[in-house]
Amino acid sequence: MIPDEDEELEQIRRYEDFTTIDWIQDAKLERTRRLMDARKANIQRRGPRGELTWPWLMAQMRRAADSVSSWFVVSLVGVGIGVNAAIISIMSEWFSDLKMGYCSDAWWLNQQFCCWEMEGEEVDGCDSWNSWSTITLARWIIFVLFATSFAFVASHLVRSLAKYAAGSGISEIKCILAGFVMQGFLGFATFFIKSMTLPLVIASGLSVGKEGPSVHVACSIGSLVAGFFGSYKRSQSKMREIVTAASAAGVAVAFGSPIGGVLFSIEEMSHTFSIKTMWRSFLCALVATFTLAAMNPFRTGKLVLFQVTYDRDWHFFEIFFFVILGIFGGLYGAFVVKFNLQVAAFRRNHLANHGVAEAVTLAIITAMIGYFNRFLRIDMTSSMAILFRECEGGGNVYNLCQTEAQWQIANSLLLATIIRIGLVVISYGCKVPGGIFVPSMAIGATFGRMLGIMVKAMYTAYPTSGMFKFCAPDVPCITPGTYAFLGAAAALSGVMRITVTVVVIMFELTGALTYILPTMIVLLVTKAVGDFLGTNGIADEMIRFNGFPFLEKEDHAYNVTVASVMKKELHTITETGMSVKDIEKILSVTDVKGFPIVSGDGALTLVGYIERSELRYVIERARKTRGRINNLPCLFTTHGEDDLDLPRDPGFEGEDEHPEQFFAPTTAGELQFTPWVNKTPMTATPELPLEIVMQIFKRMGPRVILVEEHGVLSGLVTVKDVLRYIATEKPGHRPSWDERGGLDGLLEELWTWGSGVKARTVSWGLRLLRR
Repeated sequence: MIPDEDEELEQIRRYEDFTTIDWIQDAKLERTRRLMDARKANIQRRGPRGELTWPWLMAQMRRAADSVSSWFVVSLVGVGIGVNAAIISIMSEWFSDLKMGYCSDAWWLNQQFCCWEMEGEEVDGCDSWNSWSTITLARWIIFVLFATSFAFVASHLVRSLAKYAAGSGISEIKCILAGFVMQGFLGFATFFIKSMTLPLVIASGLSVGKEGPSVHVACSIGSLVAGFFGSYKRSQSKMREIVTAASAAGVAVAFGSPIGGVLFSIEEMSHTFSIKTMWRSFLCALVATFTLAAMNPFRTGKLVLFQVTYDRDWHFFEIFFFVILGIFGGLYGAFVVKFNLQVAAFRRNHLANHGVAEAVTLAIITAMIGYFNRFLRIDMTSSMAILFRECEGGGNVYNLCQTEAQWQIANSLLLATIIRIGLVVISYGCKVPGGIFVPSMAIGATFGRMLGIMVKAMYTAYPTSGMFKFCAPDVPCITPGTYAFLGAAAALSGVMRITVTVVVIMFELTGALTYILPTMIVLLVTKAVGDFLGTNGIADEMIRFNGFPFLEKEDHAYNVTVASVMKKELHTITETGMSVKDIEKILSVTDVKGFPIVSGDGALTLVGYIERSELRYVIERARKTRGRINNLPCLFTTHGEDDLDLPRDPGFEGEDEHPEQFFAPTTAGELQFTPWVNKTPMTATPELPLEIVMQIFKRMGPRVILVEEHGVLSGLVTVKDVLRYIATEKPGHRPSWDERGGLDGLLEELWTWGSGVKARTVSWGLRLLRR
């Protein structure tokens, strides 16, 4: 049994209609199907003289098809993810450049392809590319109008057609992989709208990225493709493997990092990760990356714009500055997580019904401010591509390598860092598709490049200092681009709280083995700062904020037993002595999802467990085949039954072959429920520590754990019971959103002031009209 809705945590009421997957029962069901298929195959043997028969050949073909279907589905999903990623990248570049001008030779080309023969990023001498105006003020107005229009269209489509398309989606996918079904979250409408609006959001200039939503889109593709195959529709565990593999492919195409994608799905997305799932994730990421490379959307051979190659070594004295980058990454992550959650609380209280207006307002603010900073005006991926470069070989864009302009550039980079942090805090989570991966990397890149320029200026001013004695005289000593690269890694790790994945992604982006050690140093410092500040990754914090029923990976000591958490007031069913009318009465007066079955002698000896949906299913089918059955006794246990349990799935295809086996009364005049009874439910004793129960939920995935002592039922516990206990009995475990203070109070004051201004303006306008 699962607790009534009115007793659930307030934070999870929004998702009370979720279906919780019992992974243990799903695995048993899949095992039963395999055994029945094997039994059918054994029956269909060859002819009496050993000759081949058509049924035998068909059985062998089905077995062969089943063995290769999983790899075929994974490959098909990978192809779809790669094609979708290429289309989104092309459209994002075209829409982003449309704010600045158009190509007179071919309107469908963006600035890069229109001026393909030009070298570098500055294409002022390109005759084919025309700005919208020669007047700065006019260009600024047009820039803001385009950004506003893109944000309006994207937010309106999301609000009208697919509300699940808003946001990143990573938090929800983590919950789905943990066993909570969100109907429509991976559906076609969400996939189509998110794929269509994501380029518009990126082009609008909002401080959100497409890499997080790319994971959501990839998982939607995996779910949609797998849905065409019956074996995946029937098995939630198989579907989870596909969605996990798709999440790996989504990160792979977002960063051009197939191994990093696999590690991301292990480190961030899934509680349990089998070797079989790892191989399928690897294949899906490989196929998706290969497809993206074959389409070559940028015509440069790069999978992402900010891929770069370094051929210089680093010096040990730079470790001090690498530590500074790590500290910045940890502080940045803690700052953004804290204040973004306060903005999210304000958004939920006041802006829930104003998603379009919020997105448009944010786009206007971002465009108006960002236009006058060269590192905020261009797309974030293009900005990182510039900041990561070495000065030699075309890296002197925006005077980044000019000694005369180094302090002006450093000031511009510092200003871009501060402004972008503020924009990320208020923009992430608004009602448009958007992630936080690339915005964080862009912030780290601007800060890192600024630090690199300052270190290079120190070397230029004091080349004979003891700090720089290891620098060779004939090669550049400091490479500011590597500082931008390491700063991007630090910021990404700080906000997501992932380490190994970031190291591998950065290595695959550069191919530079020499920079693995600096990257590890930076990320270890970032993790240490984050641990010291007690900050979780933003995906985990958003799960808690939104009230998703999800247990964290981290272990905590609560020093209580399961008896303190379990539900003691239970609705039970006795194995004998109940009629169909009694069962229907229980179903009508309760809202629980399942019922423990106990002995009929009043001793409450635990016999089994049955789901609510299965009770209704058996009764409805029996009524169709037998007519009046209200007074028919119900039987939940039998003796001497076949060892092979029948599939406990109302959608099982084989049950209609012999309906009388299931729905006809036995010789004693009873209705048989036995095939649907779980005779071996997961149980625990009341003295079992809560920490072990949480590990059982996370590693094995039961829907409910029954608590029994010496065979007598004492209670039951679900994931939601554990979450309720943590939220109500252990309030000091985490600070509440109100206790975090700061930005939310300022926003409340601004909202009150704005509401007052609006009321006075409306009143003044009405008085003018009356005159």
